[in-house]
Amino acid sequence: MDSRVLPHLLTSAEVAALLRTSRKATYAMITRGQLPGVVRIGRRVLIRQSDLLEWLDQKRAPSPKESWR
Repeated sequence: MDSRVLPHLLTSAEVAALLRTSRKATYAMITRGQLPGVVRIGRRVLIRQSDLLEWLDQKRAPSPKESWR
């Protein structure tokens, strides 16, 4: 038996909820190549949760204390 773990995949609606945007805006970001971890299975478009969370962490603005260093 294979011991690999499948990645957690999010739907466009779940990504839109996490980003607090619309599904239409989420699809536009996917089309422009702005979202990481896009997986296409047939007509379905899914996003790897781990890639999205890492991408969001990279987009995080430094707190005022961090920018003083």
